[in-house]
Amino acid sequence: MSDTAHLTPAEVEADPLRLDLHLCFDLQNASRAFGDVYRRVLHDTGLTYPQYLVMIVLWEHDELPVNGISQLLRLDSGTLSPLLKRMEAAGLVTRTRSTVDERSVIVRATVQGTALRERAKEIPDAIHAAAGLSQEEAQALQHALRRLAATLDASQVLPR
Repeated sequence: MSDTAHLTPAEVEADPLRLDLHLCFDLQNASRAFGDVYRRVLHDTGLTYPQYLVMIVLWEHDELPVNGISQLLRLDSGTLSPLLKRMEAAGLVTRTRSTVDERSVIVRATVQGTALRERAKEIPDAIHAAAGLSQEEAQALQHALRRLAATLDASQVLPR
């Protein structure tokens, strides 16, 4: 991967389709690298990264409807439903129909799923150490990424 800092504006303008000029590619590479680190860090918990995210929101909210988890994690139902079925089969969560709205399914962590929380407390520090970022750098990056996501969500550049 080349460093584009040495390129002049004219060089960038001459070939705007260079791979190393695409922010999306750098984000994809960072995401892939994070995924690799999370796989190693999560190994002892038996959780995959998407399962870990589900457990995080359940530890935070106690119980949520499937569509609430979907919105928080930005996962579509085609991805989330099989994931929750596997987690239920593993004894980590329960899924029950809402008594208020039978179309809604409520997800809760089981005792086994809740017990994982204690083991997971070390994960954020391990990830920060692997990323090599100070607390301030990590917070600044999170802020920039959240701003980027919000801006892209609101973008009217291309039709949806």
